[in-house]
Amino acid sequence: MKVTLAKYGGLAATIHRPLRVVDTNSLPKPAAEELAQLVAAAKTAPVVEEEGPGRARDAMSYTITVEAGGQPTVINWSDTTGSPAFSALRAWLERHAGR
Repeated sequence: MKVTLAKYGGLAATIHRPLRVVDTNSLPKPAAEELAQLVAAAKTAPVVEEEGPGRARDAMSYTITVEAGGQPTVINWSDTTGSPAFSALRAWLERHAGR
């Protein structure tokens, strides 16, 4: 499984942010299993609706793409709509991904 994190927006929206990529083939088995559990939880997490327009104009947006066994899965969230499961996956990817 290959998991990619892309970040957009925020206060410095014009700054290029490199993709964070993790391939489970390059991870120790416990780390690969942990990543798989985090991905599964983020895929099934309910979407949190924003409260009113423009609630956080400088919020970051995130796209996590999971490539495993065929069709990729894309998960989109922002700082104002992210679930705890998505936040946990994003944080894990930021700690473990190559830059």
